[in-house]
Amino acid sequence: MASHIGRRKFLATLGGAAAWPLAARAQQADRVRRIGVLMGFPESDPEAQLRVAAFREGLQKLGWTEGRNIRIDTRWAALEAQAMQRFAKELVGLRPDVILAHTTPATLAVHQETRTIPIVFVGVADPTASGFVASFSRPGGNVTGFTTLEPTMGGKWLEVLKEIAPRVARVAVLFNPATAPYSELYLNSFKAAAASLGVEPIVAPVLDASTLESVVAAQAREPNGGLIVMPDIFTTGHRAEITLLAARYRLPAVYPFRYFTQIGGLLSYGSDPFDQVWHATTYVDRILKGEKPSELPVQAPVKFELVINLKTAKTLGLDVPWILQQRADEVIE
Repeated sequence: MASHIGRRKFLATLGGAAAWPLAARAQQADRVRRIGVLMGFPESDPEAQLRVAAFREGLQKLGWTEGRNIRIDTRWAALEAQAMQRFAKELVGLRPDVILAHTTPATLAVHQETRTIPIVFVGVADPTASGFVASFSRPGGNVTGFTTLEPTMGGKWLEVLKEIAPRVARVAVLFNPATAPYSELYLNSFKAAAASLGVEPIVAPVLDASTLESVVAAQAREPNGGLIVMPDIFTTGHRAEITLLAARYRLPAVYPFRYFTQIGGLLSYGSDPFDQVWHATTYVDRILKGEKPSELPVQAPVKFELVINLKTAKTLGLDVPWILQQRADEVIE
C-alpha cells in the first residue's frame, strides 16, 4: 500500500520550521494581506486539495495565519479555458498582494490580466518560452516561481521503462499539444534516447478525452509497445482514465508523478510537487515582506522521485530488477 512518503516528508519539513527563531517568523503587518490562488485542477481533485492544504500549512509555519494576518481566495478552473480566464480576472479584481498560479494555463491566464500584482507559479514547464519571465536568473517582471523543466527527462523516462520492460521496442509519448506547448523539450531527449536504445519513437498527441482510448489501443496493436505520459494539465486531469487504459491494453507505461503510480500506474519518475509547493510558500512570504518577483530567480526542480508499483508489474508479467527497486523512493506492494 502506498506510504505517501512525499506528503510525510513535506510535513516533516514544515514541522522543522517551528524551531526557527521567533523573529524570523513574526509578522509586523498592520493589515490583513490577501493571497489569490488559481488552481488548474477541479476542486474535486484530491491531489490538488492536498497541495492547497500544504500551501496553507506552509504559510502558517512561516507566521501567516488565515483570519489573523492573511486571507486566501482560491479558485478552481479545471481544464476549462473560459473558466480559467474568468477566475483569473476575478482574482485580479480582488487586488491581492500576491497570486499563486498552479500550472502553465493558470499562470498564463493571470499574467494576461495583470503585469503589476506579483505572481508565483508552480507546475510550469517552460516559463521563458511561455513569456512569463525574461530569464531564470532575472525574471524581470511581476512573475517568478518554480518550474518542472528538466529537458533530459524524456530520455530518462525511456531508460527507466526499458529497465523494467526490456522488450519494449515501440514507445509512444502521450500528451495534449494544447496544454503542453513545451512538448518539444521532452520529445528531443526522448528521440535521442530512442535512437541509442534501438527503440522506435512515436509521438502520440491527444486533443481531447474522447480520443484517449484510440491512441492507447493503437500502441497495443503490435507487440512490445510501451507508453510514456508527459506531464501536462490534460494528462494529470485524466490520470485515472490513462492508467486504466494502459492496464486494459497491457502496456508498460511510465508516468511523470507518483500519484499516477498510486492509482495503479506501473512506475513514475519526476519532480516532487510538494517540494515545489513548499518553496512557493517561501517566495510568497518574501514577497509579502517586501521583496519583488523580479529579484527572486526562477528555480528548476532539484528533487526527483522514482515510484514503482509491484502489483501492476506482476499483472503485466514483469520482473522488476532488484537494483531498480533499491533505487526507488517508494515501492508499492
